[in-house]
Amino acid sequence: MPAGKTIYLDDLAVGDVFVSEEHALDAEQIIRFATEFDPQPFHIEADAAKETYFEGLAASGWHTAAITMKLLVQSLPLSRGVIGAGGEISWPRATRPGDVLKVTSTVLELLPSRSKPDRGFVVVESLTRNQAGEVCQKLVSKVLCFRKDS
Repeated sequence: MPAGKTIYLDDLAVGDVFVSEEHALDAEQIIRFATEFDPQPFHIEADAAKETYFEGLAASGWHTAAITMKLLVQSLPLSRGVIGAGGEISWPRATRPGDVLKVTSTVLELLPSRSKPDRGFVVVESLTRNQAGEVCQKLVSKVLCFRKDS
């Protein structure tokens, strides 16, 4: 798909892959996000985090999800926006300071609406990987997608 092109349901096929730009994450970002939204010691205090399950500072899973969303919006320019209609999320490994995240999204299924012909749903698997290619987050989401002639 050419850069900057708006994507419609009609443009997609099962197996299509979209790759985002990168997002570099540092301790300051992790602490700032967690202080406001997930104030647990393993997200906001580097020294205290050493004594936790994570054995060091780790980004909140919701921070990883927020970064993923930013990267998805940039790499999957669906007509009228990336509008989620449900999904399943997992974090197989912690996201750490120094990680550089990139999202690879694969179209798994196309579900045209029977009652609203101007739209349908796309089931997308989005893997958020760090610089070593390790999956930090797996998101399988059902996303609303409009047709060209709507």
